[in-house]
Amino acid sequence: MRTPRIYIDKPLAPETDIRLESAPSHHLVRVLRLSAGADLTLFNGDGHDYRARLVDADQRAAGARILSRSEAEPAPPLRITLGIGVSKGERMDFVIQKSVELGACAIQPLFCARSVVHLKGGRLTRKLTHWRGVALAACEQSGRRRITTIAEPNTLTGWLGGRARSADAHLMLDPLGSRSLAELAPPLDGVRLLVGPEGGFTEPERDAAREQGFVGIRLGPRILRTETAPLAAIAAIQALWGDLR
Repeated sequence: MRTPRIYIDKPLAPETDIRLESAPSHHLVRVLRLSAGADLTLFNGDGHDYRARLVDADQRAAGARILSRSEAEPAPPLRITLGIGVSKGERMDFVIQKSVELGACAIQPLFCARSVVHLKGGRLTRKLTHWRGVALAACEQSGRRRITTIAEPNTLTGWLGGRARSADAHLMLDPLGSRSLAELAPPLDGVRLLVGPEGGFTEPERDAAREQGFVGIRLGPRILRTETAPLAAIAAIQALWGDLR
């Protein structure tokens, strides 16, 4: 069986003992049915994996002994930030999960003019907590040692207006765009990728993004769904300039 890999929101260090929170303890003991002596891997987002061993199998707060620490995960050759229009149902979960697996470093959920999902107050707080949990689970599964950041949701206008300009390449997926990724020069720093909700961006939104330096990019001859487009773009960007070369 593959060694379980678990996120722990605590400081970790070799040759120390740690009590695991109730959720990972329940997963290890009740779901995976591990007992004392089982090996596992812990990580907390500091860039390292920690080899550990269960010393007791309490499903409410299991104990583990940390044995060693891995080398730090190398910095990505290309930092990708995804600004994505919030979509309904499980589409947003899917985008977050797969974007993390493909190597996105940060995700900014955006409410746009054509967004069909509008969240406020407690619903928004719960949804953000859920999205961050999706990202953590994707890091656990994919072996990432640094956590993809899921920012507080914002409006597209608010994000464009409050965002500091950077040396990143600014790309906006636009089915009416005239340029392709292959025509662009390699980014000097990172990539900021902007993708609309189910109905796409309005023309005023496109204009506002262009004013902030975003270049409209077309991904081939087909119209892609909001959950497909960012994943195709991230994979292509990684293949051209990132860690899939």
